[in-house]
Amino acid sequence: MSFKPASWPRKLRSQEWYGGTSRDAIYHRGWLKNQGYPNDLFDGRPIIGVLNTWSELTPCNGHLRELAEKVKAGVWEAGGFPVEVPVFSVSENTYRPTAMMFRNLAAMSIEEQIRGQPIDGAVLLVGCDKTTPSLLMAAASTDLPSIIVTGGPMLNGHFRGEQIGSGTHLWRFAEAVKAGEMTQEEFLEAEQSMSRSTGTCNTMGTASTMASVAESLGMALSGNAAIPAVDSRRRVMAQLTGRRIVQMVKDDLKPSDILTKTAFENAIRTVGAIGGSTNAVIHLLAIAGRVGVELTLEDWDRCGRDVPTIVNLLPAGKYLMEEFFYAGGLPVVLKRLGEAGLLHKDALTVSGGAIWDEVKDAMNHNPDVIRPIERALTAQGGIAVLRGNLAPSGAVLKPSAASPQLMTHRGRAVVFEDIDDYKARIEDESLEIDETCVMVMKNCGPKGYPGMAEVGNMGLPPKVLRKGITDMVRISDARMSGTAYGTVVLHVSPEAASGGPLAVVRTGDMIELDVPNRRLHLDIPEAELAARLAAWAPVHERPDSGYAWLHQAHVQGADTGADLDFMKGCRGAPVGRDSH
Repeated sequence: MSFKPASWPRKLRSQEWYGGTSRDAIYHRGWLKNQGYPNDLFDGRPIIGVLNTWSELTPCNGHLRELAEKVKAGVWEAGGFPVEVPVFSVSENTYRPTAMMFRNLAAMSIEEQIRGQPIDGAVLLVGCDKTTPSLLMAAASTDLPSIIVTGGPMLNGHFRGEQIGSGTHLWRFAEAVKAGEMTQEEFLEAEQSMSRSTGTCNTMGTASTMASVAESLGMALSGNAAIPAVDSRRRVMAQLTGRRIVQMVKDDLKPSDILTKTAFENAIRTVGAIGGSTNAVIHLLAIAGRVGVELTLEDWDRCGRDVPTIVNLLPAGKYLMEEFFYAGGLPVVLKRLGEAGLLHKDALTVSGGAIWDEVKDAMNHNPDVIRPIERALTAQGGIAVLRGNLAPSGAVLKPSAASPQLMTHRGRAVVFEDIDDYKARIEDESLEIDETCVMVMKNCGPKGYPGMAEVGNMGLPPKVLRKGITDMVRISDARMSGTAYGTVVLHVSPEAASGGPLAVVRTGDMIELDVPNRRLHLDIPEAELAARLAAWAPVHERPDSGYAWLHQAHVQGADTGADLDFMKGCRGAPVGRDSH
């Protein structure tokens, strides 16, 4: 597919603010000129908003000020007028109670920044994982020409001769300390080796997954996803992106032209091929809801079920993002998908051309990092969507990060009512639990936490870890970090705080997990389940925070993207009244 550009020149949106000699135009131009802009910059050239999620409290995005300068250089070179706009920045590693609760607030605020300010197009400068979906959601809602450039992953970590991955080894080392296999002093020494440079997680965590998703959706230039944050080629990508957005404005190439159902299907298959984060499920559902594309959990299972995981990266494999980039990055993966008949080759991208034209000549420089399909890490990767009387609206599991022997399992439930209950009891040596049990945690979903924190990958009890056991079946309505691993059933819907069946599971109940048949079953009589549900009453209290209250009152389930009910749909970016 190729895009048919709109006619040019035409009156740009920004001219409603800056064009002409009216009092209002002089008001807008005059104030902006106090920064030293000459008059001819307001002559009708595209004004590009560089929406920057830089923040010193978003460590993964700490270098985006430098990248913004490169974006602006590209905009200037292409004849545009760049204006840098700081926007709401959400960091997974600092925000409490959880960054996920603020994804929707960020999307809402940035949507209004796009809608209410005089820009003709936007460069979305993102990094830490919630910034990517929140800005994509805002762009989808306003439908102004927009393009993503991500900050890139940090350099590989090294500790005592071993490569260590951010997040993944944090979980592993924490378990090793509990098992008595690693001292606390060694853990603190490893801390110094985990984050060697600026950038996002160097594993295939949610940030790298969402960077790959943006590229596979066609919303970023080809090759963007994997370039390390400190590599000079990341700066080149930023500058080229700045050049490209100017032409996109001239062509009127909008998110709605790119974010089609076929684009989302390409992204779903990409997540399977890279062993991507389960968080991508929620984010893609939310982005689709904003642009008006019907996307469901069934699409995830239909499109992703038979996709082999061919990227050998932690947490599913052994390498890190540097090696992925050196091997050829996402274009090689997309080429493999295309050759296997798993890519909609004519899907449109921000380049104005088809995605296949961008990747068909990509070369794989390391077949152990990006494997041939016949040597896939997992023959059926993707995200498994489970259903049953315990998850009527669905739950998800990442097969590439799970233990094969636990994919079919029946065990006694050990129930934790919430994260505080889990923390209070998990290290109690008298807790009646062994490796055959199923750990269940409630009230950690979108309403219950509130915000749906990354606590689903519950750490195992120390007495089980001391046996050398490293995995158990775990079930919750929470999320888990894309850097995490294990046989973890997540996003159980409806969530416990909404009165879903998870709310009435009791310790001692038997639970059956059957991933091959996509089944999650609470083995109690139907009448007993109905009686428990009829007796259930909500327990969560109104939060103190105003936004937390709004979120809890209006957030939808994980099975539809956990967006706010009133924010769905593409509302466009009309020029409103000027009251000055």
